[in-house]
Amino acid sequence: MPTQNVSNMDATAQHIFMRPATAAMRSERVAFNVFRVATYAVLLAASIIFGVIFIKGADTIFQREFPFINVPFLVESPETLHVFDHEGQHHEMGDREFRKYMAAHENPTIAEETYVYSAGGIFPCIVGTLFLVVGSMTIALFVGISAAVFLNEYSRGGRVVELLRLAILNLAGVPSIVFGLFGFGLFVLFAPVFASAPDASHLYIPLGFGYLNFSGWGVSLISGWFTLAFMVLPVVITASEESLKAVPKGFREGSLALGATQWEAIRTNVLPYALPGILTSSILGIARVAGETAPIMFTAAYVVRDRLPWQVEHLLDVLFQGVMALPYHIYVVSSKIPQNMYTERVQFGTAFVFLGLVLAIALSSVILRNKLRARYRW
Repeated sequence: MPTQNVSNMDATAQHIFMRPATAAMRSERVAFNVFRVATYAVLLAASIIFGVIFIKGADTIFQREFPFINVPFLVESPETLHVFDHEGQHHEMGDREFRKYMAAHENPTIAEETYVYSAGGIFPCIVGTLFLVVGSMTIALFVGISAAVFLNEYSRGGRVVELLRLAILNLAGVPSIVFGLFGFGLFVLFAPVFASAPDASHLYIPLGFGYLNFSGWGVSLISGWFTLAFMVLPVVITASEESLKAVPKGFREGSLALGATQWEAIRTNVLPYALPGILTSSILGIARVAGETAPIMFTAAYVVRDRLPWQVEHLLDVLFQGVMALPYHIYVVSSKIPQNMYTERVQFGTAFVFLGLVLAIALSSVILRNKLRARYRW
C-alpha cells in the first residue's frame, strides 16, 4: 500500500505540473502531422519514380552473361531497329547489322518492322551531355564568382546594387523555356562572328582586319554553354555571395594590415575559405543544367548526329557544332515516335544512365567540397 500511494502521488504531481493542452498546441500538433505526412508522401513518390527507373533501366543496362553490362548500349550510336522473321528465325538488328545480313543473303524478300532509335546505343548523348555540363558550369562559375566578389567585396551598396540583387533573384524564377528562347534569339541568330567578308543579310561592323558579322553562332555547343550558364547564374551568384559573407572580416583585415592589396586579400584569404560553399552552388547548378531539355533543344541539341564533337578538321570547330544530349534523347524517344516495348527499353535505359551520370558529377563535387572544407577551417 505505501508503494502504491507513492506511485499515485508521483503521477498526480506529474499531472499537476503538466502544461494543459490548449487550442494552439492542438493546432500545432495537427500542422506537424500534416507536414510529416506531406514529407513522407514526397519521399514515397520519389522512391516510386526512382525505383521504376532503376528496375526497368537495369534490365537494359545489365545482363546475365559476361561482361554483365550491355556495352553496345553505352558505346554505340542510336540506330533504327529492324524486326523480322527469316528462314524460321526471329531477328532484331540495328541498321549496320541489318545491311550486312541483307547483303550476305542476297537481299531476300522479308516483311520487316522498323522502330526508330530503338537499336544501337547512346554514346553520343553521353558525350554531348558531359560537354554541355562542363562547358556551361565553367562559364557560370567564372562569371558567377566574379559577380559575387564584386557585390560582396567591392560594391558600396546603394540602390543600384540592391536592384542588381533583386534582378538576380527574379532570374532564378524565370522558366527554362524562356531562357531557351533568349539563347536562340541572342546566341543562335545574333551573336557576333569574325569574318573576312561582310554578310549583307545581317548587321555587320567593318574592322581593320575583317568584319564582325552579327549572324549568330547557330545551333552549337557554345550557344548551349552560354544559355545554360545564364540559366544557373542566379544560383551560383547567390550561393557564392553567401559563402563570401560567411568568411570572418578578420581574415581580410589581417591581410590588409600586412600590406596586401584588396584583391590579394580576397584571393588568398577569402576565396579559399568560401570555396566549399561555392561548390555547393555548383552541385545545384549541375543538377539543373544536366536535366534541362528546352534550352538545349533551341540552342545546342540535335536529334541525330553521326560525328562526335572532337571529329572536326579544326579545333575551333568543336565550339560551333551541335551535339546529342541525354535529356533531349529521352524527350524524342518518349514523345516523338510511336511507343512500343523497344522504345520503352531505350527510354528507361537512357534515364538510368542519365541519373547515374548526374549523380557521378555531383558526387565528385561533393568529394572536392569536403576535401576543401577539411583543408580550410577557421
